Amino acid sequence: MTAMTATATVRPRLRGGTQLAALLVALFVCAPLYWLVATSFKSLRDVGAATPSAFPAHPTLSNYRTAFGTYQFGTYVLNSAVVTIISTLLVLALGVFAGYALARLPLRGKSAVMTSLLMISLFPTVALAAPLYLLMRDIGWLNSYQGLVLAYTALNLPFAIWILRNYFLAIPKEMEEVAWMDGASPMRTVVSVILPQAKPGLFTAGVFTFVACWTEFLLALTLDSDNQHRTIPVGMALFGGQYVTPYGTIFAAATVAILPIALIVLVFRRAVVSGLTAGAVKG
Repeated sequence: MTAMTATATVRPRLRGGTQLAALLVALFVCAPLYWLVATSFKSLRDVGAATPSAFPAHPTLSNYRTAFGTYQFGTYVLNSAVVTIISTLLVLALGVFAGYALARLPLRGKSAVMTSLLMISLFPTVALAAPLYLLMRDIGWLNSYQGLVLAYTALNLPFAIWILRNYFLAIPKEMEEVAWMDGASPMRTVVSVILPQAKPGLFTAGVFTFVACWTEFLLALTLDSDNQHRTIPVGMALFGGQYVTPYGTIFAAATVAILPIALIVLVFRRAVVSGLTAGAVKG
C-alpha cells in the first residue's frame, strides 16, 4: 500500500514536470517568431531604438507596403510558389512509383539503389551549384522556372523515395493481393488501394519537399540572376543598399515567407507525425 501511494504521488509530479519542460521548450521556440512578427509592425524609429520593446509602440504596415511596393516582394512570392508547388508535385509523382517499385517489386540490387539514394540525399548542395550552373547554361535554362524545378526535383526526390518506400513496406501486402484477385491492374492497385493508405506518407514527403524548396537559397542565387525570376530567400537577401539595412522591411518579408510553412505544418501535423512513425516500422 505504501508503494502504491508513493507511485500515485510521484506520477502527478512527473506529469507536472513534463508539462513545465514542454512549456519552456515552446517559449524558447516561439519567442524568436514572436519577435519577428512584432518587429515587422514597428516603425523605423522603434526598430532602431536603444531600448527595444516587446510590443510595437506605434503599429504600422509601412514595412509591408515597402516590401511589396519598393522591393517587389510579391514577384518573389509568386516565383517561389510556382517553383515550389511544381517541384513538390513532381517529387511526389515520381517518388510514389519509385518507392512502390523498391518496396514491392522483386528487383535486383535494391540495397545498392537505396544506399545510392541515401548518399545522394546527403550530398552537399554547394558541390552541385557549379555543375548545375554549367548544365543550365548549356541548355538555356538559366533565369527560368524550369531550371529551378529540375534542380529541386532531382535534389529532393531521393529523400521522398526513402520516406514513401518505408511507408509502403508498412502497408499489408494482402490488400494488393485482394485487388489483384478482383482483376485490378497494377496501376489501378497503386492508385485505388495503395495511395489512400499511404496518405500520411505522401503528406510527410510533400511537406518536407515543400519546405526544402521554399527555403532553398544557394541554387536559387546561382541559377537565377534575373530579378523577375528570383525567389523569396534571394530577394530578401538583396533588400537594402550599401549603407542601409531595412530591418523592419526584412522582418515583414520574413513574416510573410513563414506563413505558408506554418499553415502547412499546422494543418498536416498529424499526418506528418503518422507518416514518420509508420515509415519507421520497417526498413
